[in-house]
Amino acid sequence: MSGILDLLNSDLGKQIIGGVAGSTGNDQGKTSSVLTMALPVLMKAMQRNASTPEGAEGLMGAINGKHSGAILDNLGDLFSGGVNEDVTNDGDKILSHVLGAKRTGVESVIGQKTGMDSSSVAQILKVAAPILMGVLGKQASQNNVSGSNGIGDMLGGLLGGNSNSAEQSFLEKILDADGDGSIVDDVAGMVLGGSQKKGGLAGLLGGLFGK
Repeated sequence: MSGILDLLNSDLGKQIIGGVAGSTGNDQGKTSSVLTMALPVLMKAMQRNASTPEGAEGLMGAINGKHSGAILDNLGDLFSGGVNEDVTNDGDKILSHVLGAKRTGVESVIGQKTGMDSSSVAQILKVAAPILMGVLGKQASQNNVSGSNGIGDMLGGLLGGNSNSAEQSFLEKILDADGDGSIVDDVAGMVLGGSQKKGGLAGLLGGLFGK
């Protein structure tokens, strides 16, 4: 199973980045940085939520229903006339559900590390969240994930099954950040300091934080 960040480096990923940037009026390079940082964080939050039977059942219900992946089949139409309000409202609900009280802090920290204001980050994530759910819906279908027991494993695979504990800790710390940004500098140094690893989350996040 390919990881979520492999998706962003694919042709589909480039279409998503370009479309999200255009529809939100943001720089494409910065939009790419936001998504590279934010998508693993969102998926880690989903993995946390899916660790309970209720959370797993809720996520499975969403990706078996509204978020089955059909949105990925019509990205050209989605982006061509500007993303409609139904999509961004849906994204807003997804973010609130997945991140809860941590949402503002996550958006603020990602903004600080990517050089964008948090309101721009929020707009990007509102468009990206329904697309991410569509990716999960497609993956669940392709990998025959039919029960709530398998959703956590699928999320772990998309996050990179071989991710080391420092990378996982990085995602946890982002989710628990209060928005002041300082903790991210500390954790980024922990993840990236002295590591020559090019693969996994650390290699991709290394481009954002510098060596």
